[in-house]
Amino acid sequence: MQVSTAATTTPIPGKYWQWRGHKIYYVKAGEKHLQRPPLLLVHGFGASTDHWRKNIAELRDNFEVYAIDLLGFGRSAKPKLQYGGDLWRDQLQDFITEIIGEKAVLAGNSLGGYASLCVAGQCHESVAGLVLLNSAGPFTKEEPTVEPEALQSEIEPPLNEKLKTLIGNFVKSIFKQPFAQFLLFQYIRQPWIIRRTLEKVYLDKSAITEQLIEEIRRPSDDKGAFDVFCSVFSTPQGEKVDVLLQKLTCPLLLLWGEADPWMNAKERSVKYRQYYPQLTEYYLRAGHCPHDEVPLQLNPLLRDWVFSIAE
Repeated sequence: MQVSTAATTTPIPGKYWQWRGHKIYYVKAGEKHLQRPPLLLVHGFGASTDHWRKNIAELRDNFEVYAIDLLGFGRSAKPKLQYGGDLWRDQLQDFITEIIGEKAVLAGNSLGGYASLCVAGQCHESVAGLVLLNSAGPFTKEEPTVEPEALQSEIEPPLNEKLKTLIGNFVKSIFKQPFAQFLLFQYIRQPWIIRRTLEKVYLDKSAITEQLIEEIRRPSDDKGAFDVFCSVFSTPQGEKVDVLLQKLTCPLLLLWGEADPWMNAKERSVKYRQYYPQLTEYYLRAGHCPHDEVPLQLNPLLRDWVFSIAE
């Protein structure tokens, strides 16, 4: 099924929801179906509801579809808080309860995948199914990493692992200093840096448009955006992925962009299967954001899987 150019380039109008005194932006499309759960799409680090345009345009034909900007991102408020999985878990659960009004299938990319897993693993009453697209999050035996992965790719040279670890820890300590954080924030929000980062993680470079770059850059102008950025360096790690998987009770679909340089899809797949063997998964010729890069391949897989669990 082809999606028209207008549908994939024109942002879908949204609205605001008040949550804990903060404005949360979301979009809604499609009509409710009695035999199918609604979908809730959750973006990754630095992205927003705009990143799901190509998916909403097609999935709205079969589902009631919601997409939401996590607190601190997109058009949502950016208060000075401690950001992490617990905060976004609560936001998503309350959104399902107050706005959607029934169990939903959560689909999350990267950081949004981890936030969605937190909901599915800890708030069973809110989730009918879980779809993870190149999902982030640490497993118990992994070394701690700094989110987002893009920061490390910009500041760490290709060295042997031991030296790389030493330099990486040193660099991280430097960037915990306010002035260094400010300089890095100003650096990575430049359009040419955003493009260069996207070129590393998109297999199909034609998917990297000026519109996409501006959609990622624009929220960095908002009040509080720098404070959100700084929280990346101070937020403690949340619950481990393996712990959350062992608490999961709903169906799980993994959709992998197999050319993702930030995470090894094959290695992570083995770990997911170790803790939740009954999952379903597919690999796509794409990078870190397969929903945006190959939507015409991904949308039918997501749609048909939701149909199967709703039968």
